[in-house]
Amino acid sequence: MIHFKLWRSLIPLLISFPIWCQTTDLFRVEYLYVPNNKSDNEIQRFRGLFQLPIKVGEGNYLVVGGEYHYIKLDFQDVPFSTEDLGSVQRFEGCLGYLFKTKSDWIFGVRGGLRIVSNFEAEIVNEDLIYLLSGYAIRDRKKSENYDGKRDRFILGILYTSTPGRNFPLPIINYYREFHPDWTYTLGIPKTNIRYKFNQNNHVQAFVGLENFFANIQANKTIDGKLAENISMTTVLGGLGYEYYFTEHLLYYGYAGYTILNDFRLRDDDRNTIYTIDDRNTMYFRTGIKFKF
Repeated sequence: MIHFKLWRSLIPLLISFPIWCQTTDLFRVEYLYVPNNKSDNEIQRFRGLFQLPIKVGEGNYLVVGGEYHYIKLDFQDVPFSTEDLGSVQRFEGCLGYLFKTKSDWIFGVRGGLRIVSNFEAEIVNEDLIYLLSGYAIRDRKKSENYDGKRDRFILGILYTSTPGRNFPLPIINYYREFHPDWTYTLGIPKTNIRYKFNQNNHVQAFVGLENFFANIQANKTIDGKLAENISMTTVLGGLGYEYYFTEHLLYYGYAGYTILNDFRLRDDDRNTIYTIDDRNTMYFRTGIKFKF
């Protein structure tokens, strides 16, 4: 049967960003906008995800998850044809297994498949990325020594078959409730500090990471070099607002400015073929989510 009681501590294991992510979301729809007024190179992203926990035994859970991205690209003044690069899409499915020990620790593994491309033709092998990760969580809310200030630590490792990244990536995340109205999180892709004005209105300051990667099916030749994929990595800081309709359903909006903006065409060894944009810009993200 579907079981939600332990979901607040379990769900951070199951959905990864292109590098990694911790999320308590069961369902989310979201819109992101990254303009660059200096170059007019715009990026818009529409995103949806879900996670479904299924109890298979005492303290044991299977979790089925899925995610979809549609990324609209608008290039200006680039030395290559953009007719086949007006958008890229990402489809992802994953299956996770979690088990809780008698102590404070919870362990999990997760495997998945991501298909990400400009999809100008049928799916090819280069469009496929495989995911494998393992996690350990210590959540002291279940501890006999729990003092009312929640403390959660996540340690893990993630491997993907993304071209040019043939090594696993570490996952470290720490969350702390240090006051009835204040919490903070240290980790990647997001570090923040949050304040609760009341039950409905929360604000936060954050530093975060946004990125995407996609195969270019027909490739691009620029100055005699072959570009095989397109990627963006952005480090940003900003402020966010959340309005809670209920305890678990909320609207959110974030605005910020990029600290690092790396938007490029690359080959499969991650060598830069052409820099589309590296100038800093504004950042906006908004959506509705249901979480525990």
